[in-house]
Amino acid sequence: MPVPTYSTMPFHLETERLLLRPWADSDAAEFAALLSERGKGTPTVEETRTDIAKLLAATVSTGIALLPVQRRDEGDFIGYCGLIIGRSTLEEPEIAYELFRHAHGRGYATEAAAAVLDAAIATGRKRLWSTVGTWNTPSLRVLEKLGFERDRVSTEENGDVFWLTRSLP
Repeated sequence: MPVPTYSTMPFHLETERLLLRPWADSDAAEFAALLSERGKGTPTVEETRTDIAKLLAATVSTGIALLPVQRRDEGDFIGYCGLIIGRSTLEEPEIAYELFRHAHGRGYATEAAAAVLDAAIATGRKRLWSTVGTWNTPSLRVLEKLGFERDRVSTEENGDVFWLTRSLP
């Protein structure tokens, strides 16, 4: 059976209020600040630049991407959203997103994730996954709005994780 081939995901996505675009070195300081909101320390800008280089290299080899999210009108970086292999596979990647706390509760995650969902459909994929901590009710709401359904729960180092899946048209 032949291995399915997928189109490369679009790396520039626009919504009514948001722009998703490729990473730039200038994103490093804000990306570090976002990661520091997890409460596990703040990576250095140099470490974050290395992370960005790894994300860009992964995009080249996989044709999928985690993209910075910025608000159109303000032009500010508010987080990231995109497709990753994560705990899944290149054939059925994970959708992932994380926004600064100050950007929560305004529908930005749903808006960005809907654009990434459309981008995943454009690649020819048939299914996406997402993994979310069972405690993360807002993130679960975003995924449920986008048609993801709970598949199973796993217990991991940081607690229980919901695995959700979404078939693509």
